[in-house]
Amino acid sequence: MIELEVAGVRVEVPSNSPIVLLQDKAGHRYLPIWVGAVEATAIAYAQQGVSPPRPLTHDLVIDLLAAAGTSISEIRITALDEGVFYAVIVLSNGAEVSSRPSDAIALALRAGVPILGAEDVLDEAAIEISDEEGLEGEGGAPAQPGPGDEAAVREFREFLDQVSPEDFGA
Repeated sequence: MIELEVAGVRVEVPSNSPIVLLQDKAGHRYLPIWVGAVEATAIAYAQQGVSPPRPLTHDLVIDLLAAAGTSISEIRITALDEGVFYAVIVLSNGAEVSSRPSDAIALALRAGVPILGAEDVLDEAAIEISDEEGLEGEGGAPAQPGPGDEAAVREFREFLDQVSPEDFGA
């Protein structure tokens, strides 16, 4: 399993489909996962530290687990089958619960636990971006942005605004 982090939530144009973009913490691979609007909002809220006055569904799940004496240890993006991603939420008591990746990611951000991706899933669906080469394969994306490189970040966001599910074989 490869440790991933949420690089951001974007909207794919022209379909206005939300995408959560996971980045391989050790490299230059990005895993785009199309998600629903509600889940994209839940992920963005957690990423930005937004705390609503009343618990949202994902906050409620965290509270329920705590009340039951368990917590989330990690989440795993485990499979990709016919364009559909699958995930597992691993609890501190050893139980594993099947989940949509979007819900698992929203929970992982709230619980502050690792997000892991199966190597074969990344091999199949990730986009590799290097500093010198841009996007490997089709598309010609800009180089991976470095810290403080606002122009590269802007260029990368423009690239994300123009990609579609077909570009990733989804």
